[in-house]
Parts: sequence; structure tokens; C-alpha cells
Amino acid sequence: MKRLIALTLACVSLPSMAQAQTPAAADMPGKTGAGVTYVQPKSWTAVTRGPATVFTAPEADLAVAFVEVGSAATAQAAVDRAWSLYRAGASPVQRLASPEAPRSGWEERVAFAYETPPNAKAVASALAMRKGTGWTVMIVDGAQRTADKRQAAISLLGQTVRPAGYQRENFAGRAAHRLTPERVALMRAFVEQSLRELEVPGAGVALIDGGKVVWQGGVGVKRLGSAEPVTAHSKFMIASNTKGMSTLLLATLADQGKLRWDQPVTKLYPAFRLGDDATTRATLVRHLVCACTGLPRKDFAFILASPDTPAIDTFRQLAATQPTSRFGEIFQYNNLMASAAGYLGGHLLHPTMELGAAYDRAMQERIFGPMGMRDTSFTNANAMTGDWARPYGRDVDGRVVELANSFNDTIRPYRPAGGAWSSAADMARYVQLELGKGMLPEGKRIVSEENILERRKPGVLVGEDKYYGMGLFNETDWGVNVVDHGGTLQGYRSNFYVLPDAGIGAVLLTNADDGAALTAPFLRRLLEVVYDGQPEAAAEVSAAAARAKASARARRARLTWPGDPAVLANLAARYREPEIGELTIRKQDGRTWIKAGSIDSPLATRVNADGSVSVVTAGPGAIGMEAVVGGTPGARTLTIRDSQHEYVYTEVS
Repeated sequence: MKRLIALTLACVSLPSMAQAQTPAAADMPGKTGAGVTYVQPKSWTAVTRGPATVFTAPEADLAVAFVEVGSAATAQAAVDRAWSLYRAGASPVQRLASPEAPRSGWEERVAFAYETPPNAKAVASALAMRKGTGWTVMIVDGAQRTADKRQAAISLLGQTVRPAGYQRENFAGRAAHRLTPERVALMRAFVEQSLRELEVPGAGVALIDGGKVVWQGGVGVKRLGSAEPVTAHSKFMIASNTKGMSTLLLATLADQGKLRWDQPVTKLYPAFRLGDDATTRATLVRHLVCACTGLPRKDFAFILASPDTPAIDTFRQLAATQPTSRFGEIFQYNNLMASAAGYLGGHLLHPTMELGAAYDRAMQERIFGPMGMRDTSFTNANAMTGDWARPYGRDVDGRVVELANSFNDTIRPYRPAGGAWSSAADMARYVQLELGKGMLPEGKRIVSEENILERRKPGVLVGEDKYYGMGLFNETDWGVNVVDHGGTLQGYRSNFYVLPDAGIGAVLLTNADDGAALTAPFLRRLLEVVYDGQPEAAAEVSAAAARAKASARARRARLTWPGDPAVLANLAARYREPEIGELTIRKQDGRTWIKAGSIDSPLATRVNADGSVSVVTAGPGAIGMEAVVGGTPGARTLTIRDSQHEYVYTEVS
């Protein structure tokens, strides 16, 4: 416990490290004394303390350090030494060490996670990287709130740290190979092997080249224990891939003159409000989908709320939310803003209809219908019939199990941000439209080239050579321009990819939480196949599979399951949080369950390193949401934290 307290106190001492430093005016390349290169993020300060190069966030309560350790027998020895060099006496409580795939010139990489009790509101991690006999360790240490807010800057540092003399592989200027049957077979084999390693039941895949679908279909099964294969028309929830489709709707309205990207939202929807009056007046249409307004994620506000919430709740929540950074300053992903964008589009077309119904109708009339996307819809009940892929996740003991899809009803009130179902065949049509700059292969124009490309314009920086546009990422990977986006809901992970210069695109839909570990390697493998790149993707998948199993074991070891009877017996039956509503505790099948919005799960317990106690959801697919137990008899509390927000539920008598 003393070690953990020392780690937490480090957050307090951070301001003094940077007082005499000048923040970087722009992202700046630099190198350590050992020649390790990096890019210092804009607005961050840097100071060299012996073998440590320490970067401090503008808030002064978060640091990222590159520590040159030199020779060490193991990654563990290197990281232990790095902490002592970074700050004398530092020795955080380690939770997990997991090998990562070699990358960016590093021959060995091992990630370390540490215990930080929830009340400390802190983050601590390390990544040990070896080139030859020399080790460099990246340490992240400080306030959780700032780490969430500054994730793009942390990513920039982590992605650009490279050993001295390393030259990145670069496909720029190379001719792209066509996706011949032989190269398609390589992609299919990669997906098949990856699904086995990651224990993902199935995937819908599509590959597009020269405007034509060269292959679409399924790999694996729709349901474990069944021989039914995934097909090109198997339906998956595509989650945040809905965002780009919602911005397509706005693009058609821009074509029609019903809106302008730089028009104030209040001119189109006078009831719109964001935080204070000045922020509201400054919010333009493009800001709704740029992830650049400084509005933090607020997902628990709807996960913990009733799934029957009306669509208008998007605007209620936005009115009560203030950005935590200036417009255009940093990347902060927010689902409520994207939800508002879609509902705005529907309202402009059907102003007398309820917002949700207007959006659904507008998307069918403007996007799904004209594009021939017959498998795509927003209705869970209809989608979960016929040819659909069941969702999978891991239970508390790390086993892959089928999940109830009821949790995903959470997104329905905010569906423009992530509520669509689709198939590989339908998503291939979407990718064809992106490749055709608004025109489908058969010559049908859905949206103008000007406005479909407006969505891709690089906006706020997300990481190295990666920017967010409007519902789309625009990045340069190994010298190749890629436009893409991913989607995450319980039991579903997906991505689509567009290589505009090569005329190539791809779709990947998976029906398991662990499918997330395949999305980045899938892109890497596509580029390897198209440009004869060095084989790295398979190693990334193998490392991710091992990491998932190790993480599940470490998580299980920290839990008391079933939960500690004394802790559970002391919970109140009902709690209320002013903004979100009620949370209830009940007995079911001999266990204690929690119900809060779409969360309905049995409870485990955990004693934290600072002595506090948490109750932790332990149901399949809902593992890990925790509430810190507090208060006094008659005024008991449960505190749930979500990124930059804290929700204190108080006992209701």
C-alpha cells in the first residue's frame, strides 16, 4: 500500500517538473541522449533528467517518460530500473506483464500494467522496448482524467518512439498489386487463422478492387455449436461505423442546400444547446461530427440510463455538458455529438416527425434504399432474425460464451452514433461509394464528390499521421493514405478500410469482443498483400491473443467471485443519481445482482490496494464495471466513474 501511495503522490509533484519549461508550439521531432527518436506533442513540455526524458501535459498532472535503461537481463529488470530512474523510490504495484509483438525497430516489447485504486483517479503503465542489448522504457504516470483527455498525445508519443537509426517501412510510390484470387486467398487464410487464435466464432469479410467486389463472404460460424457459416449477408451490429453513414446523410443535404458545413447549428435547430451560450453560438454543423469540440465521452450517461429513453435525450444531455478543451485543440470522441448530427439531418427532411423516426426514414430514403443496402437497418428485433451473427464475449473465468444482445439496446436512443446493423455485402456497397467519390459502380450518384470528400478532410490529430474528419479517420499508414472507421458494441467489433490511391477497399465484421484485436492487423495484412510488405500482422494477432488470455487471468485473480457476502449484504436495495436515475440491487439465483440501465449483472467484489472496496459486474460481456462502496448507514453510496465523469449514487430509503 505504501508503494501505491507513493505512486499516487507523484501526480501532485508533476507541476514542479515543468514550471521552467516552454510548451511546444507544434508537434516537434526530438531524440533522447541515446538517439531514440520521438515526436513531442504540441502544448506539452519536456525536460531531461539524467537518463529520463519527461513530457508533461498542459494540465501538469500527467507525465510520459522515456527512460534509457541500457543493458538489462529481462524486460522486468529493465522496467523496475526505469521506475527508480524516473523517480527515486518509485515502485508501483504490478498487476500484469504481457509480451507485445516486435514493432518499429524494437526487437522485444513487453507491456506492464499497475494497480491504481479507483479513488486515486490515477493511471500507471509502462512499455519496455529492446533493441540489441539496450532497453528504453516508456512510462505513463498521472491523473486518469487527463490521460483520457490527452489520449491522442499519448498515442503520438507511443507511436513515434523508435530506436536510433531505424527507418520505417514505406510503401509510398510503390505500385499496388491487384487483388487477384491468389492474393484474396492470402487475406482469407489470415482471417481464418486469426479467428482461431483469438477465439472469435466468425467474421463477415468483403474485398473491393477497382470498384468491383472481388470477394465477399464469411469465415467461421454465426453461432458456436452450430455449423451455420457466416455469409456475405449475415447481419452484425456495426456500431460506430454508423457515424460515417450519418455524415453521408448530411452530405446529401449539403448538396441540396438544406445545410452548410460551416453553418451554426442553432440556425437549423434553434433548440440546440451545448454548455454555455458562447459555446452554443460557436457550434457549427461540422463540429457535431469532428470529435474536435473538446467534449469528452459520456457513454455511462446513457449506458446507465433507461433504454426506453427518447431520441430527444441527446439534446438534453448536450445542453448540460461543457467542453473540457477549446474547439480544435485536441481529439475527444463523443457519441452524443454524432447522435445530434444524425437527428439534425432527419429533422431537416421530416420536421414534423419524432426525431428517431425522422432519422430512420431519412436514412432509408437517402442512404440505404438508393445504395441497395437491403440488410442494413436500426431495428434490433428485425435484425435478430434469419441470417444474423450472435454476439460473444468472455465470462468471469475467461471462457468465450454467447451474450444476450439486450445490452446493445443501449445505443438505440442515440443510434446515429452507432445503432446500425449491416452485412459484409452491404458494407461493401458503402466502401464502393467511398472509392467512387459519391458514385456507385453502376454509375448512380448518391452524393457529390465535393461533399463526400469534405467528410475526409483532416481535422484534429489522433496519433502519428492520423486525423479525424467528420465521422471518418484519415491517416497515412506506412506511406499509404487510408480512410477508415471502427465500431464497438458488446459482442461485436468491426472496421472498414478505403485505400483511395490504390482503388482498394475492405470490410471486416466480427461477432466477438476479442475481434477488436484483429482490426489493426487486418489493415496491416492488407497492405502487406497489396504492397509486398514485411510480414508483421500475424505476430500482432498472436501477441494480442496471448495478451487477452493473460488479462482475463489477471482480472479474475483480483476478484472475489462469488462476491464477499459481508460486502454484498451491506448494500442498499435502491440508489439514485440525480442526472441518470436509479440503480437497484437484488438477489437472484442465490447471487447478488445490480441493475442500472442496460447493465444487469451478478456482482463480484474486490478489495483495492488503498483498502477501499468495489463491487464489480461479473456477468458475461459486462465484466469490469465497478462501483466503489462508500457512505454511512442510511446514506450509503456507490460511485461509478466514466472517463472524465463521476456518478455518485446515494441510498434511497
